Amino acid sequence: MIETRVLTGADLDAALEDLARLRITVFRAWPYLYDGDLAYERRYLSAYRDSRDAILVGAFDGARLVGASTGTPMVDHAEDFAAALAGSGVPLDDIFYCAESVLLPKYRGQGVGHAFFDAREAHARSLGATHSAFCGVIRSEAHPLKPSDHRPLDGFWRRRGYAPVAGAVARYRWKDLDQPVETDHKLQFWMRALGAT
Repeated sequence: MIETRVLTGADLDAALEDLARLRITVFRAWPYLYDGDLAYERRYLSAYRDSRDAILVGAFDGARLVGASTGTPMVDHAEDFAAALAGSGVPLDDIFYCAESVLLPKYRGQGVGHAFFDAREAHARSLGATHSAFCGVIRSEAHPLKPSDHRPLDGFWRRRGYAPVAGAVARYRWKDLDQPVETDHKLQFWMRALGAT
């Protein structure tokens, strides 16, 4: 039985090391192909420690963290994403950023993805956000490491009310498994209006 719990403050901080390991494990797979390390992860995840309005939704199998999703107000990520969202018509102050969602493969297909979005969107509304957004990496369909059985998440995201934001493409650097150094990657923003629950 998987239990999801919302973590903030000290509880969030205590889960960051486990989240770092999950990110390295899950993002090695397609489509991210991320060749991560703990030193980088610790630096990256400090943003959630530093944001008073950050949230981490943990998926637990007993005491073990087997999945997690995070989010912060978009203004906490403005340096990385402001330019990409400049033409969206929605002020950054009104957008909540749903960052990573990582879940070990054996726990997928049990509704955890919906629980992740439900909790983050509720948190976003409680902060007064009018929109929720996330981004997904853009990969070539002809990429040699793409698995033949890959099923994109686009349908799931659309059923949640999200749609790609035209022209809103961010760029981020990381090292792919098949590359010797970090390279630029394009990430497409998806967004939805939150409305009332």
